[in-house]
Amino acid sequence: MSNEDILNQVSKILRNTFDDQEIKIEKATSADDIDEWDSLSHIELISNIESHFKVRFALGELQDLKNVGDMVDLISEKI
Repeated sequence: MSNEDILNQVSKILRNTFDDQEIKIEKATSADDIDEWDSLSHIELISNIESHFKVRFALGELQDLKNVGDMVDLISEKI
């Protein structure tokens, strides 16, 4: 699966998690760019991503992520 495919799927997960189909998602998108992205919704988002891609993240891996592009790269490494 290409990183572009992963980005498209992560974008759908983000839009569904935040219940906003108009959110524009790019690799540089971060929690600072989405008002609804708080600590509780972050947990839900990670859970949704893990379920969708059938992967598990270690806490240390998640702490180093700065944006959606970093998440895409991490998913790519795991699948």
